[in-house]
Amino acid sequence: MHSWIDGQPATAVNLQNRGLAYGDGLFETIAVRGGRPSLLSRHLERLALGCQRLAIDIDLALVRDELLRYASQLGEGVAKLIVTRGDSQRGYAPASEALTRRILQGGPRPAYPAGNAEQGIGLFDCQTRLAQQPLLAGLKHLNRLEQVMARAEWQDSACAEGLMRDVQGHLIEGVYSNLFLVRDGVLLTADLSRCGVAGVMRAALLDEAPALGIEVRTGDLVQADLEAADEVFVCNSVYGIWPVRTVAALNLDWPAGPLTRKLQAVARTLLDT
Repeated sequence: MHSWIDGQPATAVNLQNRGLAYGDGLFETIAVRGGRPSLLSRHLERLALGCQRLAIDIDLALVRDELLRYASQLGEGVAKLIVTRGDSQRGYAPASEALTRRILQGGPRPAYPAGNAEQGIGLFDCQTRLAQQPLLAGLKHLNRLEQVMARAEWQDSACAEGLMRDVQGHLIEGVYSNLFLVRDGVLLTADLSRCGVAGVMRAALLDEAPALGIEVRTGDLVQADLEAADEVFVCNSVYGIWPVRTVAALNLDWPAGPLTRKLQAVARTLLDT
C-alpha cells in the first residue's frame, strides 16, 4: 500500500519536518475493515484534542475525507495517520508559516495468534517507567521512546505485552494497550491525567460499561490492586481485548473471566462499526 502525504501518493518526507526532528506531532493507528476505518469518530476526537493542546492547526473534515478514501483503497488492514506541525528551519520555535503535514501509511492487519484473545496472554513486568507530564498526558504524540525502551526489555514470546508503571510505581498501561482490572464486578482503570495514552478502545469501553450495568472506577492503581484483581485484560483499537492470564515474574495469574468475555464481545462489535 502506497503512502500519502497531504492527500497525495508520496514516498518521502522533507528532512526539515518537525515530526522527524522533534517528534512534534500526533498519530492514530486505525483498524480498517471492509474498506472503512473502525471507530473513526473517536480517533478524530482524540486527534482534535491533541491538536488543540499542542496548538497544531488541523482541518478535521479534510482528514476525515482522506481517511475514508485511503481506507477504501486499503480494504483490510491497519492505517497509520501521522500529523506533524510541518516543516521549519533548525530550532525549537515553530515557524508561523509552517503548514501542517498529514501522512498516511497502511499495511496488513498484524497476524496475532488466535490464542491471545481465546486463552489470554502473559504480561512482562517492564522496568522502564513513564515520566509524568500532564500537558502531554493522554495524547498519542510522536514521542514514543519510553515504549521503545520498554518493548526492548523482553524477547520471550510467552509475553505478548508489557506492563508499564509511572515513576511513582502506579500501574498505568501496556506498552501498546490500555490496562483494566476487575474486582468484585467493578471495572478499574488507571487515571491518565499525569501520563499514559488515552486509548480509543479504552474510551469506548468506558462509555459502554454503564449501559451493561458495569460499575467503573478510574484512579490510581498500585501493585496491591493487581494482586487483588479477579480478572485482568488489555485492549486497543486494532485487536480489541486480550485477557491477561499471568504476570510470570510476579507469580500472578487469572482466568479469562465473565466480565472480560462480555466486554470482549462488545469490543468486537465496536471494531466492526
